[in-house]
Amino acid sequence: MVSQQSIARFLPGLILLTFIAMGMMFGDVFAESADHGGQALGELLPLWACIPFAGILLSIALFPLFAGHWWHKHFPKISAMWALAFAIPFLFIYRGQAMHEILHIYFLDYFPFIILLWALYTVSAGILIRGTLKGTPKMNTFLLIVGTFLASWVGTTGASMILIRPMLRANAHRRRKVHVIIFFIFLVSNVGGSLTPLGDPPLFLGFLHSVPFFWTLNLAMPMITVAIPLLLMFFLVDTFYYRREEKTSSRESSALTFFGLHNLIFLAGIIGAVLMSGTWKAGSFHLFGIELKVAFVVRDALLIVLGLLSLRTTRKEIHQENEFTWFPIQEVGYLFAGIFMTIIPALAILKAGSHGALSGLIEVTKEPIHYFWITGGLSSFLDNAPTYLTFFNTALGSFFPGIPEVEAVPMLIEHKESYLLAISCGAVFMGAMTYIGNAPNFMVKSIAEEAGIRMPSFFGYMIKYSIPFLVPVFILVTLIYFR
Repeated sequence: MVSQQSIARFLPGLILLTFIAMGMMFGDVFAESADHGGQALGELLPLWACIPFAGILLSIALFPLFAGHWWHKHFPKISAMWALAFAIPFLFIYRGQAMHEILHIYFLDYFPFIILLWALYTVSAGILIRGTLKGTPKMNTFLLIVGTFLASWVGTTGASMILIRPMLRANAHRRRKVHVIIFFIFLVSNVGGSLTPLGDPPLFLGFLHSVPFFWTLNLAMPMITVAIPLLLMFFLVDTFYYRREEKTSSRESSALTFFGLHNLIFLAGIIGAVLMSGTWKAGSFHLFGIELKVAFVVRDALLIVLGLLSLRTTRKEIHQENEFTWFPIQEVGYLFAGIFMTIIPALAILKAGSHGALSGLIEVTKEPIHYFWITGGLSSFLDNAPTYLTFFNTALGSFFPGIPEVEAVPMLIEHKESYLLAISCGAVFMGAMTYIGNAPNFMVKSIAEEAGIRMPSFFGYMIKYSIPFLVPVFILVTLIYFR
């Protein structure tokens, strides 16, 4: 069997060859389309232009399995490699138009996305819950209910970071506790973030693209339809394991004390800043040819200030007890920088609707049930934030081609709301299907492993947990809302 060290030894050369091949291939195919004037970019780009997007997502899925130590040290380089494999020929052929597309997606999507995640991660890390609850089935279920509700208001990232360590301490005495972490990922790190754009990155991207802030409350009933069966299943599974261990379990509860609660003010400020940006009509300005809304820029500045104030006012001991490090948010930042670069051709092609290279997918994706399962299925493996954005643009391209987004989104909500509901539910719910489906999943897994819990592998997670527990619930959602 090939060792991880052997794989890692050959990876740099393989990456270099891939980079060269991408440049040569894209140089040819882009050159063929560069002479056609008057067409939208999405009508010109070949489907091969999406290969770097697929490459970075497959790298995220496979490298940690086969070369985990090497990946841990070099993932920023892999992300940059895939980004440059697309960006260099793209800029060479399309020049100003390409630069506009790159600046557009970073200024309007990536920077707001990563700033919000950073602010929620930073502020939530300043809240310490000291003390221990006894990890009984009732207590564990209660903590999951609290986390599920909290996730929509402080984000799946924030709720996960606040509650994962109290959950681990409550169950430290138990021999079988992997299922506790798995259902925590299901409910707190994913499903719970359904009700506001603060809750889950896909919904925040939708908010950035003109979906009203409170529209996401339409996900309340589908969320309840998913959460209640999962909570019942968890209680039954946890009760089964707990009864088998009860005779040897003597862990008692100790009083909970909370520290760093002033950070709740900063969390409220984050919520207020996001709400403000959706309601304040302060005009816009242009930077490098990109139209930026004043309200959005002020929001992002406020989020940065709130995060810095949290760091400044939170005692070091709190961060130390929370085992706070910057690595999880750095990992998300590096990887998503590459993802947002390489997703440009996919978004452009999908915006072109039936005139683009993915016209076949447009023809197949017709009904809400298709959008729910295709968006969700891809969100399981491709990270749900860019997948949401991709099929959000698919719907706009299918029903309102050529209409500016700011006008098309209200029309989508008025005339085809079930499609937006299906896209949103698919992206948020099915982000729980794999470790890479949503940013907090990997964070929770890493923290659990640091605590000595042996978490299942990428495919073990799916085979043992997500497929048997989640898929039947998603079928139920389909039958009720999207058939």
